[in-house]
Amino acid sequence: MRKLVVVLIISLFYGCKVEPELLVFGKDACYTCKMTLMDPKFGAEIVTKKGKIYKFDDVNCLLEFHSSGEEPEENMAYRLVIDFANPETFIDATNSYYVKSDSIRSPMASGIAAFGNEKDFNRIRKKYNGILMSWGEIVTQLK
Repeated sequence: MRKLVVVLIISLFYGCKVEPELLVFGKDACYTCKMTLMDPKFGAEIVTKKGKIYKFDDVNCLLEFHSSGEEPEENMAYRLVIDFANPETFIDATNSYYVKSDSIRSPMASGIAAFGNEKDFNRIRKKYNGILMSWGEIVTQLK
């Protein structure tokens, strides 16, 4: 019996997967600014290796949290942003294409939209007369 309890406890620790959680627009609140997430073309999430989830309404709020040091970067399992061209769809923030334009009306006025592929990025960049930015450039600029 004792061996069974030990096996069950070990299984619980190794069976737990750290996974992102879908954003619930109209219900979830941004961790940084506390506003309710409303626009399904924008949003972000950080998931720690221990499974703690931080939700954001704009890449601006994600980056404010990211640079705060509240959660060390080495503890982050996922850094995700919403794909502007595919609302409510997460993409890896560190490998995304970003368009910055004053014409993009993001929740916290960052003017930044994220894209998972180059085709969508180029189409929107032309429409909004935006500039291409990488994750590193966004992190540096919005610190």
